Amino acid sequence: MQTDETDRALIDLLAENARTPVATLARKLNLARTTVQARLERLENSGVIQGYTLRLSDSQRTPLRATALVSIEPRSAPAVLARLRSLPDVKTVHTTSGRFDLIVGIEAETTEALDDTLDRIGETRGVKGSESLIQLSTKLDRRR
Repeated sequence: MQTDETDRALIDLLAENARTPVATLARKLNLARTTVQARLERLENSGVIQGYTLRLSDSQRTPLRATALVSIEPRSAPAVLARLRSLPDVKTVHTTSGRFDLIVGIEAETTEALDDTLDRIGETRGVKGSESLIQLSTKLDRRR
């Protein structure tokens, strides 16, 4: 779907605060409320906007985050992904090119839980090896 400058401005406003009322969005964009509502519906129906989310304050977030860089055996991706889906502390999995095949995002409440999840990833059939990086602090997050 093609988006125009007005769509992008609407998306930018929603990125700042997805709970902004349609009337406020319309006022900021200098458009009729019904026009903004129609654009939102079009963006949602076309999949440009796939949902709205909740952001917790830092004090409410999971205290430990890590990234596991995982190398897998050829043709083992479906089994490895099934195993990763079964681990509740695994939050994201991305494929990549280069030395590693998968980037696994992990969030854990305790170091023991993080250690357990990393062990379970390492013992998964089809995993050749992994390297983990514990995230200490966030210096930039444009998603906020």
